[in-house]
Amino acid sequence: MAGEIIALGEEVKGWKVGDRVCSNFATDHIYGDPTEESKATGLGAPIDGVLTEYKVLPAHALVRIPEHLSYEEASTLPCAALTAYNALLGPNPLKGGDTVLVQGTGGVSIFGLQLAVASGATVIATSSSDEKLAVAKKLGAAYTINYKKTPNWDEEVLKITNGRGVDYVIEVGGPGTIMKSLNCVRYGGTVSVIGFVAGQADVSQLPVQVISKAILVRGILIGSRAQFEDMNRLISAVRLRPVIDRVFTFEEARKAYEYQESQQHVGKVVIKVSRD
Repeated sequence: MAGEIIALGEEVKGWKVGDRVCSNFATDHIYGDPTEESKATGLGAPIDGVLTEYKVLPAHALVRIPEHLSYEEASTLPCAALTAYNALLGPNPLKGGDTVLVQGTGGVSIFGLQLAVASGATVIATSSSDEKLAVAKKLGAAYTINYKKTPNWDEEVLKITNGRGVDYVIEVGGPGTIMKSLNCVRYGGTVSVIGFVAGQADVSQLPVQVISKAILVRGILIGSRAQFEDMNRLISAVRLRPVIDRVFTFEEARKAYEYQESQQHVGKVVIKVSRD
């Protein structure tokens, strides 16, 4: 979500009418770990979302939009970008020279690719589409794997890393992919659990795999406003531009959701509410 401030409460300081802003996804998650209380302020779940022309928000939830980004580009930051940033540069940050595996070419994975490359990491990307992998390559992925053509993609990752495994995994598949992720992450590596789009599978050996390789498995619940501000500094420094697949009008909102569900997109799908 991104927009322009058109009115302020009497006691609001630090903001002015006309400022370009995003809101943090959970409006009360300011810094540190999430809590049950901050989780309850998540826009779109469980409170009302942002598919609306006007929105009243607490001033403490706002962050400034990087100057080089459009409103459409900035609207992609609060959820997908911040999730990827928290996974890779949160409390257990990657460093230059690390290797990162991103699954698929959806919003979080593409941002993970871009942020990892911007931070000096080597990225391996997977997808079922060679066309989408070509986009990942253009964005800086050093290696790509078509998991339809290479079902044992975890073994391919180990081959690429000379048996060591990757330092970080952006895990969006859930039960359907997590055992392969655990197989191809290095000893002591990090698997950030973000989604569950790959369906069900046998995960009965998961505890054994995690313990035997001392793997850090961390659930990602988007991120805090403080992390959002840190991320925006990185985005501004490297002039990173979010990847937007398509922009729909407000009247096309249903089509936008259907397109998102079709999984044809690379990066983000945006709904533009404003007419000007």
